[in-house]
Amino acid sequence: MATDADHGQHHHEDHPEFSELSPMDARVRALETLLTEKGLVDPAALDAIVERYETEVGPHNGAQVVARAWTDPAYREWLLTDATAAIASLGHVGRQGEHMVAVENTADRHNMVVCTLCSCYPWPVLGLPPVWYKAPAYRSKAVIDPRGVLADFGVTLPDETEIKVWDSTAEVRYLVIPRRPGGTDDLTEDELAALVTRDSMIGTGLALSPQGAS
Repeated sequence: MATDADHGQHHHEDHPEFSELSPMDARVRALETLLTEKGLVDPAALDAIVERYETEVGPHNGAQVVARAWTDPAYREWLLTDATAAIASLGHVGRQGEHMVAVENTADRHNMVVCTLCSCYPWPVLGLPPVWYKAPAYRSKAVIDPRGVLADFGVTLPDETEIKVWDSTAEVRYLVIPRRPGGTDDLTEDELAALVTRDSMIGTGLALSPQGAS
């Protein structure tokens, strides 16, 4: 394992070991409960909105970036050298995305992102951070036992594959470029984007196969 000490889609219900609430999350949950009890919020509707933005709307932006990198070598090089500018060129800008770094998965290295101190997350390309990403259990285990974390998410890599963990901070946030699945040479950029999951761009998952996306 290598770490940077200087700085599919799985829902949090699938990973109870990463579901512990932070103090801020607990306060938000308490407020949500109060508003629900007063009849001001429909919890089912709220859950649906959050779920859609967390797993579909937000990650769609990052998936577009990855698909462009898979199909355009010049864009891929730009993304790896100046991710902030390359991502902004597709219209994905905003707070939490000012200083981006893209890291690419290869046959020899798998990248995974964590924020050990808080929950820094690239909102413009990934949307809302999942609950498990902010949980202390994930933030500690990702550094200590990244291969174990991948196993928790159903990902098994060859023993010879290096796993590098990148620690996000307020100054820099990371986007993982997952490996392009085989059998996708004839797919369009939009079809490729449909194979890119939120978890694959965090590094806790892999891009879908064309069969798995159907």
